[in-house]
Amino acid sequence: MTKKQEIQLFEDKKVRSVWDSEQEKWYFSIVDIIAILTGSVNPQAYWRKLKQRLKNEGNETVTNCHGLKLISADGKMRLSDVADVEQMFRLIQSIPSPKAEPFKIWMAQVASQRLDQMQDPELSIDQAIVDYKTKHVVAAVIIQNGKLFATQRGYGNYKDWWEFPGGKIEPGETPQEAIQREIREELATEISVGELLHTIEYDYPEFHL
Repeated sequence: MTKKQEIQLFEDKKVRSVWDSEQEKWYFSIVDIIAILTGSVNPQAYWRKLKQRLKNEGNETVTNCHGLKLISADGKMRLSDVADVEQMFRLIQSIPSPKAEPFKIWMAQVASQRLDQMQDPELSIDQAIVDYKTKHVVAAVIIQNGKLFATQRGYGNYKDWWEFPGGKIEPGETPQEAIQREIREELATEISVGELLHTIEYDYPEFHL
């Protein structure tokens, strides 16, 4: 049995997931999804209470959920409750949230994409090429005293061009974490991240941004 861990992103929020190649299905971290749907600062406590209530009601979905070791915030592998797509759909029905329907659509798309790639290996190759050429970056719009902060590139094909400070999103990072790291590395300072202003896609000759 092969289990491959991946970080999925829903509206810039991380969802730890595992692909089970033997069962050909995704398993998703329940507490990650609860955090997204509820905005709870303690999704673990929310899940404990919800799980106990559902158990008392005789809910079979909770009984059938199991644990897998997932990477935690401290970098260690810890046992976490997970659910497959069908189980997660049933659990979401017990979590009042305006994000419930958009999240179910997103989760179904994640599962469908992997199954399509398994049925047609060419899709996997095409997707790999797209992923290789696509760069996910973030930039900070810093405004002070009515002025925008910009930096001038000192290297590469676009040397001397002006740009907002920022850089590449590393694997496992959220955009918010990436911009804080980039500003810390480039400018030796800490920033607080506000709301997303805009998402832009652009095709350069050698890559897609």
